[in-house]
Amino acid sequence: ISTNALMEKLYIKYEQKPWTETLKLVHFCMDKPLGRPVSNRPDGPLLSCMEKIQRTLNAKSLFSVMNRLESLSRQKGLNSHVSPSGTVCYITSDMFYIEVQLEKDGKVMDVKLAHLGEAPVICDDLVQHLRMKNYDAFGKILEDLSNLYQIPGNSEMKAKGYLALQSLEKDLYSMSLQHRPEDVSRVTEVLHGKVGHLVPRTGGTPMNIELYISPYQVLEAELNPDSQVCGAKIVVTVEGTDTLHRLPISPLIADSQTGEDGSPAFLPLTDELSMDLSACFLLKSHQPIPMSSSSIEEIQRLTGMLGIQIADLKVAPLYELIIQSTLKEKCSEDLSTRNSCFFVSLPDCPKHCYFINNSSDKSDLAGALVSKIPFTHPKCVPGIIEVLRHQMAYNTLISSCVSEKHINEDDSEALYFEVAPQKNTSFSVSFPHPVKDNLACVIINVITSREIQCSLHLHPQDPTLNSSDDFISRAVKR
Repeated sequence: ISTNALMEKLYIKYEQKPWTETLKLVHFCMDKPLGRPVSNRPDGPLLSCMEKIQRTLNAKSLFSVMNRLESLSRQKGLNSHVSPSGTVCYITSDMFYIEVQLEKDGKVMDVKLAHLGEAPVICDDLVQHLRMKNYDAFGKILEDLSNLYQIPGNSEMKAKGYLALQSLEKDLYSMSLQHRPEDVSRVTEVLHGKVGHLVPRTGGTPMNIELYISPYQVLEAELNPDSQVCGAKIVVTVEGTDTLHRLPISPLIADSQTGEDGSPAFLPLTDELSMDLSACFLLKSHQPIPMSSSSIEEIQRLTGMLGIQIADLKVAPLYELIIQSTLKEKCSEDLSTRNSCFFVSLPDCPKHCYFINNSSDKSDLAGALVSKIPFTHPKCVPGIIEVLRHQMAYNTLISSCVSEKHINEDDSEALYFEVAPQKNTSFSVSFPHPVKDNLACVIINVITSREIQCSLHLHPQDPTLNSSDDFISRAVKR
């Protein structure tokens, strides 16, 4: 039979049927979770087209909202079904389910989430996403919930993995409350808190920790208290592994006891409080963090795990990674990172031209982009956060010399500087002496995220400059 004849027969067959009935038929025929990628299925092109149409349409009616939810569930490999009343959609897996309650006109009334063995709770974040038609964010939460249970083993082992995550979250929350003044500001908590500014998991949104804010952002928060300044965040979650790890399945912080150094006192990992699971905890960053090899090794030492190995990551010169990340953040276009000469405009000051020397082949100046850090015990988290803060403070200083402007039309009045890495977390800034032909140099040592030391070095025969080491240190820190 020819294609034209086939299409004619289909047209005649469905000519008398309403379009909604045809939609239901197509939906019924495809009402199964995707077992494999769309591209490998015979009906892949049709599925792909339907998903694009669903994303484009602004679902308003009850029928269209239900269709959108069911389509999204299939995309994420989850099951779904509609209640007999037609106003409730259930999105289910073996370990959890989501109940979406709708009115007759398609408006979202409530969204409830229930994990295995737990009573359903209302999720305000899911309600807001669906009311705002933000299906991408809703779909991301579905993915995050599914990933919580990607642990090898049966349902009981998956449930134990979720129990371990709950125990970790309770311990981290207890740590966040220890030695915390009642009137502490969010910025102070971010920069100085033992576990940063911690936001507990709510519904489908995982626990997150805000751990670093740049000096410019701190200034913005001071000048405009109503501004929603958002610093670097990491997410707390659990992930399946190929090897067994001993994880706590019950909170380990006993009451409010602390050790001699003020750190929390943890109960030992007994058989009652822990078990071996094919899983580990993770601190995940949405934006990969450029980290030096020494920082990565320090985290390895803190966690006692080989989950982060330099050999497993794509190693590159650290400065190249910092430039790449900074340009990606500052510019929407893809700019080449091979350029290492940048023009920066400052208020009431000649333009600065920074040449960033990233050609050093010293091994301790290599680095990698790190987006997740595995660990097995809550006591590791404060130490990991300090290492990340230290690295981010260093990266902030280097990235302040980077701009999207590589060429300056009028550079006759520009001031030129060379930024070069030194040992560990120190670097030098070299520039022409204001009155002599020799170079002057400032060594900047980022000791911690809160402590910076600077020292000015001149040729012995050159006149001194009216800047003490203490003044330079205070200016750079500010």
